Amino acid sequence: MNKLAETRRDRLRQIVEKMGLSPAAKRFGKPDRQINDMIAGRKSFGEKVASDMETEFAPDVAPGWLGDSRISLPDIVFTDSNGQATFLEVKKFTPRGNDKSDNVVIIKHYDTGGAMGDGGVILRDQPGLIESWTVTPEWIAKNIRNCTAAANLCIVTGFGDSMRPLYEPGDPLIVDTGVKSVDFDGIYFFRVGNEGFIKRLQRIPGEGIVAISENKAYRDWTIKSDMDFEVFGRIVKAWRSEDY
Repeated sequence: MNKLAETRRDRLRQIVEKMGLSPAAKRFGKPDRQINDMIAGRKSFGEKVASDMETEFAPDVAPGWLGDSRISLPDIVFTDSNGQATFLEVKKFTPRGNDKSDNVVIIKHYDTGGAMGDGGVILRDQPGLIESWTVTPEWIAKNIRNCTAAANLCIVTGFGDSMRPLYEPGDPLIVDTGVKSVDFDGIYFFRVGNEGFIKRLQRIPGEGIVAISENKAYRDWTIKSDMDFEVFGRIVKAWRSEDY
């Protein structure tokens, strides 16, 4: 058995499992069937075809990464089963000093500009953005519990004061974008029309879903069945800043 070819197949399989067959094949510049055949060993996986696929998939990465398990897979924007983009990147990280290299996870901000097409979603009183966080898988395991998958995590920068004292405007909030419905009470990131909200959502029998603010200066309100309502995700972690 050709060990190099087997490594390439295994790493190709990992990418397909995370991205889906068609998105991965398109990025590699190959038909779906050929990618399937290569994973199954029905097609050859020699140096030239591997090099062409590596260049097509990640032109800025040095060749050879498909066959070298010591190199992290290039940055990938994963998709879920519904074809919705999520926000995980995995890179090779080299700390300063004599520490060994390790994998890190980049959690990107939620792109509200792409959430509704032209115009995006309005997040009122948002004081700038946190573009991304770079963390280790260990940090996620210890700090983010009960998420659907690490690949579904993204950041929303806090906006408005309706959820004080839970968070302040500008604070980082981690959203699990794998949650697309209000199956139980919790704090959710959602939109009504073209306006975005982060509220505690509670199902009230006979009434529907009630949006509740932590700041009691704001009234609760009901999300009615005729409203253009969409859940972007559930808040799984929030950090509240304080000035010293």
